[in-house]
Amino acid sequence: MRYFLAAGEASVDLHASELSEQIKRRDTEAEFTFLGGDLMEKAAGVKPLIHYRDMAFMGFSEVLRNLSKIFGNLRRAKQGISESAPDRVILVDYPSFNLKLAQYAHQRGIRVDYYISPKIWAWKSWRIKKIRRYVSRMLSILPFEPEWYARHGFEATYVGNPSVEEIDRRLESLPSEARQRRRMLLLVPGSRVGEIRNNLPIMDAVARQFSDYEVIVAGAPGIAPDLYEKYTTYTVVTGRTFELMAQATAALVTSGTATLECALAGTPQVVCYRANGSKLSYDLFKHILSVPYVSLPNLITGKPVVHEALLHLCTPEIVATQLREVLPGAPGHQRQLDGYAEMRRLLGPAGAASRAADIITS
Repeated sequence: MRYFLAAGEASVDLHASELSEQIKRRDTEAEFTFLGGDLMEKAAGVKPLIHYRDMAFMGFSEVLRNLSKIFGNLRRAKQGISESAPDRVILVDYPSFNLKLAQYAHQRGIRVDYYISPKIWAWKSWRIKKIRRYVSRMLSILPFEPEWYARHGFEATYVGNPSVEEIDRRLESLPSEARQRRRMLLLVPGSRVGEIRNNLPIMDAVARQFSDYEVIVAGAPGIAPDLYEKYTTYTVVTGRTFELMAQATAALVTSGTATLECALAGTPQVVCYRANGSKLSYDLFKHILSVPYVSLPNLITGKPVVHEALLHLCTPEIVATQLREVLPGAPGHQRQLDGYAEMRRLLGPAGAASRAADIITS
């Protein structure tokens, strides 16, 4: 069969590549057209129609500045669907863009499967109307999502979380010396330009208060080195985030998938999300959110496993205090590790991509 995959961000490139590999195991004649990154290219054996680095825009102002590029990407993606005539369109998160593709594919009689649900349970729940109308199957990777979808008249299937298998496999592949903890603080400022611009200066200022720690910045694929140089003088290492998480004493992590990965690696963390940092934005943020937390460890367990320093509360002073509370020997250290263990139990066994591929190829 022919498959069209749309993954518009670095954070899902790995998940989508694993899914592609599993599809190929079940369908030896599979042909792929996709929007994504280097890992998907390796798995699919063809170059992306659009690379995710040309798609990931964050925040209202950044989106506004790049509207012509976004519309151009959408036209190109629709053309790609039309020309490749896929049997399946598989969408991966990235709802603002992907739900438009879902409508386009549905109108042409193509089955639409969604792998990794948009976080509409947190905000913009009105998007459930488009999902009910245009999506055939929702393959969820968070255990609480099927219940939420059921309350809104749509069936979602929990297939497991791909990060469980991916993190465990990567950690097991490391030599024993690379899994040893060292006195290192890891800064993970995100995978988008806007995230790095907003969060890295705060993280850098916090790190200056821990001068007895080695400090490393986890660089994101596709981000130019000179961007990091604007906000920090610490060493930036790209392409080794999992390994660094396994070695770090603790980490400062921008809210997103990396918070889950850090928890699965067993590394104490503080979640940072600065954005514009205003109190007004914070009040608005809290008002429109439908959930009590923003980080995945907290959402999965339903309790504050990790500290969340959000917007105007994301200051060097507050984050540094929260970091000290989870360092080895501090009262919150073991409590956070126990929370990680509960989170892993709730996520269930490995094999998310395999179960999703079974459904997609059926």
